[in-house]
Amino acid sequence: MTRSADAIVSLYERHATAYDQQRGRSLMEARWLDRFLSLLPASPSVLDIGCGMGEPIAAYLIARDCTVTGIDSSEPLIALCRERFPKQAWQVADMRSLALGQRFGGLIAWDSFFHLGHDDQRRMFPIFREHASDDAALLFTSGPSHGEAIGMFEGEPLYHASLDPAEYRALLGENGFAVVDHVAEDASCGGHTIWLARLH
Repeated sequence: MTRSADAIVSLYERHATAYDQQRGRSLMEARWLDRFLSLLPASPSVLDIGCGMGEPIAAYLIARDCTVTGIDSSEPLIALCRERFPKQAWQVADMRSLALGQRFGGLIAWDSFFHLGHDDQRRMFPIFREHASDDAALLFTSGPSHGEAIGMFEGEPLYHASLDPAEYRALLGENGFAVVDHVAEDASCGGHTIWLARLH
């Protein structure tokens, strides 16, 4: 399991083109993105953590007048972001050591944060806090319960992990976030387990 977790960065670098081609653009996430946006001020700044190639999530936010800063550990995926959305800010960075020196009105980690191991996930919550401005909203996906799972992508193991929901609530609270909503395995959103929180 540890080896598969460590291989995530390399996997998305080597298979960036395949990921770009296979990533759905139907935006089943729109309802949650709209709820996230409803908590933000007009023309907000949003940090997209694990932004991939910027579609469809960042593209949806940009179309709704957000200023997006996207970070991803895959240089080929960030190159696609820069090509498609040159007016936004894109950086190759590992979320586990993120220190941008900026705060954002919204933070999103959709289908990215859950590739980290348990301890790395725990360490992300202070990082979320450090990049959140007053009243910032945070939207992320996780698994439904504590554990690890291995999927497959391009014939290679694809690591996922999750903490227990009670631990996510505790970590959010310890870092100043209140849970706005949480749905486990949301059938209207492809079975995603989703957290929406707000700094208070």
